[in-house]
Amino acid sequence: METAVEEIVQSFRERILDAGKNATPLLIQGGGTKQWYGHDAQGTLLDTRAYSGILAYDPTELVITARCGTPLAEIEAVLSEKNQMLAFEPPHWGDAATIGGTIAAGLSGPRRPYVGAVRDFVLGATLMDGKGQTLAFGGQVMKNVAGYDVSRLLTGSMGTLGLILDVSVKVLPRPFSETSLVFALSEADAIRRMNEWAGQALPISACAWHVGRMTVRLSGAEAAVRAAKLKLGGEEISDASAFWSSLREQTHDFFSQDDKHGLWRLSVPSTTGPLRLTGKSLIEWGGAQRWLFSDENPDIIRLSATAAGGHASLFRGGDKQIGVFSRLSAPVEKIHRHLKEAFDPAGIFNPGRMYKDF
Repeated sequence: METAVEEIVQSFRERILDAGKNATPLLIQGGGTKQWYGHDAQGTLLDTRAYSGILAYDPTELVITARCGTPLAEIEAVLSEKNQMLAFEPPHWGDAATIGGTIAAGLSGPRRPYVGAVRDFVLGATLMDGKGQTLAFGGQVMKNVAGYDVSRLLTGSMGTLGLILDVSVKVLPRPFSETSLVFALSEADAIRRMNEWAGQALPISACAWHVGRMTVRLSGAEAAVRAAKLKLGGEEISDASAFWSSLREQTHDFFSQDDKHGLWRLSVPSTTGPLRLTGKSLIEWGGAQRWLFSDENPDIIRLSATAAGGHASLFRGGDKQIGVFSRLSAPVEKIHRHLKEAFDPAGIFNPGRMYKDF
């Protein structure tokens, strides 16, 4: 078995060395469930799914380590047996989603503002760089390398720095009790209420607003959830699990709208009031994440997010020629280029996936 694993890793190395020698780009991909994310993928497919399996899982230490091609559903099933979970609630967007793709995409679900983002749970990773070298960063404790926590830098890098071979992730126990409440509120009142409650000792684990309805999830000890429910009021909903799953997996009716002009993702300070943009919106993360379908000029959408102290990305659909992500500031772009040159000097890994000239 170990020999087969070594052969897979060696095949990856040979593919990478050959690509570097011939300056031919590689498209690193697991299940392909997030292939549409970012700019259009380029290069010859390097499929990671053969490199699969859970390497270590210690429920008492709340750490799981798995190879990049391991199905996300397999990991979650193993954790569920011990009543534990990936607390950042990663979206699958398909049965074939892998843990490597989850880390590379760096996307989190509804619980993100209350427990942390994907990168907050990454403890360590092993990377194969553009020279075919296998590099280990971090471990089962947080550790900085040469001034950077590289395992965290890989989160959201979309495969542009190298092939993530395996990753160690912190997990958390599932809450003993959960309930979700719905309130009839305007957008402005919902944002205000989300921020007021965020400053109180309430076991809130998710918030969302859409067309006059704000839904709040409470998670934790049974007594704490019961007390918070009595304090907040609202109407309890029976299909709460399906509702939050529909937001995480973007199967909610909101996301099924015509995306001719694209689905925008705006990240702004949670206290930002309603944005003066036309279109239909859905708000998550206590006001910090806002989804928007709009025929507004893309520059207006980005300027609006910037003016609020945030940024906007063209998440799905629309004209990607305008640029999917907001431009980096000069100092940050310089850091990105240095990292790219260090890990991928031949520029073979997922070129243009994040930025067309990167």
